[in-house]
Amino acid sequence: MSQVPQRSVVIEGKKRWVALVFLALGVAMIILDATVVNVAIPTMVTDLNLTINDAEWINAAYSLTFASLLIFFGRLADRFGRKLLFIVGVVTFMVSSALVAASDSSITLIGARSLQGIGAAMILPASLSVINTVFVGKSRAVAFAVWGGTIGGMAALGPLVGGWLTEYASWHWAFLINIPIGIIVVIGVLAVVPETRGVTDRKGFDIPGTLLITLGLLGIVFAVIEGQRYGWITPIAEFKIGSWVWPLQSVSIVLVSGVLGVIALLVMLVVEKRRLAAGKVVMIDLRLFRIKSFGAGNGVALVVSLGEFGLLFAIPLFLQATRGYNALETGVILLALAIGSFVASGLGAPLSQRMGPVRVLQLGMLLEVIGIAGLGFIISTEITGWGMAPWLFIYGMGVGFATAQLTGVILSEVPVAESGQASAVQSTARQVGAAIGTAIIGTTLLIGLGSTAGHLEDKGIPAAQAQQVSDAVASSAGQAIPSLASQPDGDVLEAGAAEGFVTAIKSVALVAGIMVFLGLLLSFLLPKNSARVESEGYEPPGEHARHAST
Repeated sequence: MSQVPQRSVVIEGKKRWVALVFLALGVAMIILDATVVNVAIPTMVTDLNLTINDAEWINAAYSLTFASLLIFFGRLADRFGRKLLFIVGVVTFMVSSALVAASDSSITLIGARSLQGIGAAMILPASLSVINTVFVGKSRAVAFAVWGGTIGGMAALGPLVGGWLTEYASWHWAFLINIPIGIIVVIGVLAVVPETRGVTDRKGFDIPGTLLITLGLLGIVFAVIEGQRYGWITPIAEFKIGSWVWPLQSVSIVLVSGVLGVIALLVMLVVEKRRLAAGKVVMIDLRLFRIKSFGAGNGVALVVSLGEFGLLFAIPLFLQATRGYNALETGVILLALAIGSFVASGLGAPLSQRMGPVRVLQLGMLLEVIGIAGLGFIISTEITGWGMAPWLFIYGMGVGFATAQLTGVILSEVPVAESGQASAVQSTARQVGAAIGTAIIGTTLLIGLGSTAGHLEDKGIPAAQAQQVSDAVASSAGQAIPSLASQPDGDVLEAGAAEGFVTAIKSVALVAGIMVFLGLLLSFLLPKNSARVESEGYEPPGEHARHAST
């Protein structure tokens, strides 16, 4: 490897667990924010007059910058200090959260969300690298479980917190809450977390690799989100930025963006391979993927995240648009998911000791598939929160089992000196999945809402009016449905539009379920005993990496 294996910086006694609390709280802040927005989005759509594409970009802009810069900042953390970068990331996240809260248009909102992603990209790999360095042996397995459980738990609690703040304050406070949390985290980390660095014999940064992965992901995500608006192959609407207009009439900017995105990622792999052979700093050390648990584990993380995060984008939109629930009530319904996640996180460690981490991971993904399939089957215009709760609970248990185990499995055989880069790669896989998954689910939802016209025509609404209503429902992510009641034949219009949303949600559940099931199948490529070294006793991770790469 490019770095000399670094000895763990062990903190004795209770101080290391106090340090873990503040690190986990920092991670909780960014994961909370990634999901709190889901419940707030319907209100933001109405207040700021957003379209469904804008709503997708609010999530995707965050995930995109998050994913694109994780590896770069993981490298910076190893080089200049993980504690330092963690603190800088928290401060950046606090400032950008204030900017989000102050936004009054889609442009400023999406820009501020991108800045939030930059702060999050500093926090996440730095936190995991510190844990991987400070904890050893059995305590490292416990620390990984706490860290992973924090992600699963906060992803589930986010909608409840966001709903409460949106209902009793405003959606702005769903972001301003990050400021007091951030202050507590900075004070705690300064007081108890030691500074750690990776030891490297190579200087500098991989700017070409960073630019290529950023441009590649941006091109692909733009294509998936905007394909329905501007045309997948040929233009169906004018694309312009300022005074500049897309000049080609036969080829859509979406197709060009997607192709260039894929090319950029392929070129990145070639560039990284050549830089590695030349002894230069690389953003992704491709030799890490020779470690089977790392390579296959990242594949699982990517595929599963496609379905997990996208589903949480669609459900709150459905509940508030068709069932009349407010933001807080939506959060309470999704609390069933949080409870399931917390229950699974508590059971994960003993089950892992008995079954092995990989089997617990697979159990989690199986439960996710069952929960998603159940939701897709029972969803209707008459469904209540109580009707959804059992399936959300099962889904939440799956998220809790899978998330808590996946991190430990992926990093179990990675050298400590490479933990910053490896942590960033596995987090990147999750965020790439979140960004692309949100885009795919949003597109599926938009296409599904297009069925509204058919439902309205079946109820006797003239085709022209049905199409007009369908377009309004689709462009507003369904949030125009409640206002239909005030129009002539309002009850019929509202009922038909709600049926269209049910059709769309069933399509979303099908797509999300297929993605998670593919992740389950992919998990069978993982070594059966992966991560057991962390639960049975400490052995220098560098030894595992050397054995795996020979």
